[in-house]
Amino acid sequence: MAHPENGRKKSVDGTVVKVLKHHRDDRGMVLEEHTSRCVQRGEVHELVTTDEVDTAPGGTVDRVGFLGFAEIAGAGVLDRGDEVWVGRERIGTVLGWDACHFPNHYNILIACDPPRTGPEIGLEPGAGIRFVPAAGHRAREEELGSLLATVGSPRDLRRLDHEGLRALAGEIRDLLVRKVPEKGGHLGSNLGVVELSLALHRVFESPRDQILWDIGHQTYAHKILTGRADRFDSLRRAGGLSGYPSQAESVHDLVENSHASTALSYADGLAKAHQLNGERERAVVAVIGDGALTGGMAWEAVNSIAAAQDRPVVIVLNDNGRSAAPGAAGRATRLRGSPAYERFLEWGRVVAKRTPVPGGTLYEGLQGARQGLREVAVAQNPFEGLGLKYVGPVDGHDIEALEQALEQARRHGGPVLVHTVTVKGAGHTPAGTDDELERYRARGSYTSRAGRGTVPATPVRTWTSVFSEELVSAGRQRRDVVAVTAGLLEQTGLTAFSRAFPERTFDMGVAEQHAVTSAAGLALGGLHPVVAMNAMSVNRAFDQALLDVALHRLPVTLVLDRAGVTGDDGASRNGVWDMSILQMVPGLRIAAPRDGRRLGELFQEAVATDGPTAVRFPDGVVDADIDAVDTVGGIDVLHRGEGQDVLVVAVGSMAQTALDTAALLAGEGVGCTVVDPRWVKPVDPALVPLATGHRLVVTIEENELTGGVGSAVAQALRAAGVDTPLRKFGIAQEFLEHAERAEILRKLSLTSSDIALHITATLDRRTGGVLTVGEAA
Repeated sequence: MAHPENGRKKSVDGTVVKVLKHHRDDRGMVLEEHTSRCVQRGEVHELVTTDEVDTAPGGTVDRVGFLGFAEIAGAGVLDRGDEVWVGRERIGTVLGWDACHFPNHYNILIACDPPRTGPEIGLEPGAGIRFVPAAGHRAREEELGSLLATVGSPRDLRRLDHEGLRALAGEIRDLLVRKVPEKGGHLGSNLGVVELSLALHRVFESPRDQILWDIGHQTYAHKILTGRADRFDSLRRAGGLSGYPSQAESVHDLVENSHASTALSYADGLAKAHQLNGERERAVVAVIGDGALTGGMAWEAVNSIAAAQDRPVVIVLNDNGRSAAPGAAGRATRLRGSPAYERFLEWGRVVAKRTPVPGGTLYEGLQGARQGLREVAVAQNPFEGLGLKYVGPVDGHDIEALEQALEQARRHGGPVLVHTVTVKGAGHTPAGTDDELERYRARGSYTSRAGRGTVPATPVRTWTSVFSEELVSAGRQRRDVVAVTAGLLEQTGLTAFSRAFPERTFDMGVAEQHAVTSAAGLALGGLHPVVAMNAMSVNRAFDQALLDVALHRLPVTLVLDRAGVTGDDGASRNGVWDMSILQMVPGLRIAAPRDGRRLGELFQEAVATDGPTAVRFPDGVVDADIDAVDTVGGIDVLHRGEGQDVLVVAVGSMAQTALDTAALLAGEGVGCTVVDPRWVKPVDPALVPLATGHRLVVTIEENELTGGVGSAVAQALRAAGVDTPLRKFGIAQEFLEHAERAEILRKLSLTSSDIALHITATLDRRTGGVLTVGEAA
C-alpha cells in the first residue's frame, strides 16, 4: 500500500499543518489533497474521511480511523474520557489512540454508547467532530447557545430546518454582540450577513466550493460556522483569531484579504484555473459589499468574468446601502434607482432601530418585506448590460429566499450576480443606528450591554483628529485647498472639512488610483488637493503618484494615516511600506511628525509647498509633545548627551523610543545626540556634519528597512564621503502577525532596551560600514 505525502508543512501556533495526498493502490481509491491540522481541545475537527470501522470484542468499542489529527500525544488535542460529539449528538467517549499508517496521524478509539458504525453515527467526510472535556458540553452550550454548540462544520447546518436556522441566527448574533465589543472589531458589517452566511454554507460545500469575501471584515459569522466559535475570546489577539480571513486558521479561508475590491479578480482566476483543470463541479463564489463595488478593480474583474459565459462564477452583492463612508461616490446607484427600493431601505433602518434583541423580531419584520422587494423595478441595471445573469433583489435576512436564489445561481452554469439587500447592524440597535458602531473599523474595544452600545466615554486626542483640525484651518485660510479620499471620509478625518466645505470635498469610493489621478487633475486646475488615505493603501496608488502627480510636479499632498505597525488589525493592515515605496518618487517630499504639534506644522508646510508632498502619521492617541532643544538646518535636536558617541536619527513615531534609548545609554556612559529630521525625504544636508562628529549613526523607523529612511541616510552619507558607521533599526522584510502594537514592537526588537543593547554591542566591536539589525559584524 503506497501512501506518498506531498510535503508542504508550516507551523501555526505550535501546531502542524500538512497538505497530504494519499493513494490507496490496493483498494483503487484516491483521496483528494486536503489540509490536516492539529487543534486544541474543544475546537472542531473536520473529519476528512474514515477507515473501515472495527468493533472490539464485546461490541462496546468502535475503532474509527481519522485523518486530520497530527501529533496527538502531548499536544493537548484530547484526553482519555473526553466526550465525543458529532453535531448535536454525544456519541461516546475517548478510550485512547494509536498510530495510523499515514505519517504522523492517529486512530482514535471511541467507546460508543450504544455501539454503532461510523456511518451510523454520522462520521462521514466533512462531518464536524468535537472532543470536549468530560462534563464540558453543558458549559459550552451556555457559552455559545444550544444550537450553536452543535455546529462544528458547515455540513452540520444541513441537519437544521429553517426554523432551527432562524434560531441559530439569533445565537450567532448574540455571540457577536457579546464577544466583538470586548475585543474591538467590526460589529455592524458582521451582524448584517448572518443569514447570508448561513445560506451560503447551506447551498455551497466549502472548502470544495470556494467562497471569497470582499472585504474580509464581514467574515465573523463565516468563522463561527466553520468551527471557530469557541475561539472568539481570542479575536484580534496574538495567537488568536484574525479579524479577517486567515489561511492559517482554516481551510475555509481561501485568501487573507483586508483590502476592498479584490475578491472578484481572485474569483476570475480561480474559475479559469478550474476550467483548465477540468474541475467543472467546483463553484467559485465571491461576496462583495456595495462599498467595495466602488473600486475600479472590481469593475475590471466584472468585465472579465462576464466575458466567459461558460465559466461559472457566482457574485453575491451584499447591498446594505451603507459603505464604510455613507457619502462614497460612484456606488452602483442605478441598482437603487426606484422609489420602492429607497422605501425598502428606509424601512430596514426603522426595523433595525426597533430591534433591541439579536435575531427574533427582525426576521419576522423582514418577512413582511418580501412582497415589497418583488415590486422593486431595477431598470437598466449595469450587470445585465455587461452580460451577467441577474438574480434579485433578494431579502438578505430571509434564509429561504437566499437559498432559492443561490441554488438558482449555482445551477445557471455561467456568470451570475445575486443581489441581496441587507441591513447593516441587523438585530442590534446601536450597531444599526450609531455611526461609530455601524461603520466600526476595529480601532479599539468598546462596550455593548443590554442592547445599548457605547464608545469610550472620555474623548481622546488622536492623530487623525489633529489632522482634521488642521485641514479645516487650512481650508478657512485658503480657498484652493480641497479634500479627496477613497471611500474613507470619516476614518481619515475628513468629516469636519466636508461639513464646513461640502463643495470642496470629493469621496471617490474605494478607488485609490482614481483618487490620486483625479487629484492631479484638480491640481492642474489651480487647486491644492489633500488626498487622505491609509498608509497601507498608498501601495495601490504608486503608479499614479509617480507618473500622474510627481512627473508633472503638481502640488498634491498625500496624508497617510495608520502608518507604521497598526497591531491587531492583521498583516495587510500595517502601514510599513509607504516610506520605502515613496522614496522612489522623484521630487516628492515626505514628512514624519513626531507629535501632534509637529503634525500641524508639517501639514501646513506641505500645503504651502508648490510640489508633491506626503505627510504620514500613526494610528491611535497622540502622546505629549516633544519639544526641541536646538535646531540644525531643518533638523530638530531633541537631546544632547555629555559625549558625541552616537547620533540617533528618530523618524516620526519613534522619537520617544529614541529618547528612552539615549537615557539607557547614558547610564552606560555612552553619550547620544537625538535628532528628528522632520522631513525624511530628501535627506537634510545638515545631517552630514552631524554624522561626522559622532562615532556611530543610528536610524530608528517604524517602516521596512529595505528602501526606508535608514537606507536613504546611508546613501546620503556615502555620497558625501562620510565613513561613520551606521546601524539601521526598523522592520525586516516580513509580514507581521496580528497582536497588540507594543507586543509586535517587542518581537521586532524595536524597544529602547533592545536598541540600546545592540548599540553598545556595536560600539564595543568598533566596526565600520553600514550595519543592519541581525547582520554579522
